[in-house]
Amino acid sequence: MTAALSWTTGEQSGCAIVTVQGKLDLGTAHRLQGALQNSLAEQPAALLADLSQMSLGDEVALSVFAAVHRQAGIWPGTPVLLCGPRPEVAGLLARNRYGSLQVRAGVDEAVSEVSRTETVMPMISDQLLPLSGAARHARDVATAACAQWHLPDLVGPASVVVTELVTNAVEHANTMITLQLVSRPRYLHVAVRDGSAHPPQARLPVEGELDRGRGLLLVDSLAVDWGWLPTRDGKVVWATLAI
Repeated sequence: MTAALSWTTGEQSGCAIVTVQGKLDLGTAHRLQGALQNSLAEQPAALLADLSQMSLGDEVALSVFAAVHRQAGIWPGTPVLLCGPRPEVAGLLARNRYGSLQVRAGVDEAVSEVSRTETVMPMISDQLLPLSGAARHARDVATAACAQWHLPDLVGPASVVVTELVTNAVEHANTMITLQLVSRPRYLHVAVRDGSAHPPQARLPVEGELDRGRGLLLVDSLAVDWGWLPTRDGKVVWATLAI
């Protein structure tokens, strides 16, 4: 009898490692996707899925890895490597039916490759108190980052995005806030992490409160994409701006 799907998570040399065990099928793919995305929320150097102990119940369930690969490409921009799949699974992945997923012989090989080839991207991070001045400070950080990375056209959009995301965190989470900006070849990634698991919600402005309720709508209008993921201690809300 094939074991039910389960997984364990770990870390090695800055890489998040999710070891998948048991049978992957359509009924369990969604749960696995959530676990992989939770690992992405920690913004590792790479996300490695160890498939050496995984069997396959439904071929189409492999689309879970394509979905996570797409998410990682939009944010946080880290590679996703599938490690040590059994011959049956490796053969299906090699057909590229689910996109050009990167497959490696094993976890050790993947970790070594990431360690050799990882390019340290320009990154600025700051800790903010949940106070009224946090959004203003976040704008200053975004402006300084764009100036440092020679991105003058993004000063305005980045300032608006960090203002709205940090303001939401101050008003709705009321916890310590981590602001992070990362410059990659095609995108500027903005991430705001707080200690509340409550998801962000975009809503139309309420009559009589014209300046409130439209923050995430502004983010949506400026960003290539935005979203949120749960973390171990809350959530991270991210936005991607095109360079």
